[in-house]
Amino acid sequence: MSLSQILDELPHLSPQERLRVAEQALALDTLSEEDESVVRERLAEHDRAPGTAIPLDDFLAQVRTRYAL
Repeated sequence: MSLSQILDELPHLSPQERLRVAEQALALDTLSEEDESVVRERLAEHDRAPGTAIPLDDFLAQVRTRYAL
């Protein structure tokens, strides 16, 4: 089944079925303990120095430029 077929089918599901689909999709994207540790460390770094953050639009522009997207 293609992604477009899946998306077309979602409105036909009951709210409970859509919730189950969402829960299952989120379960596939769980982070490893190592990745969770990196996220916690980076959040702590941000808490210590919030002025080092950049706006999301600036970050996305940098990614697009760097990776020619």
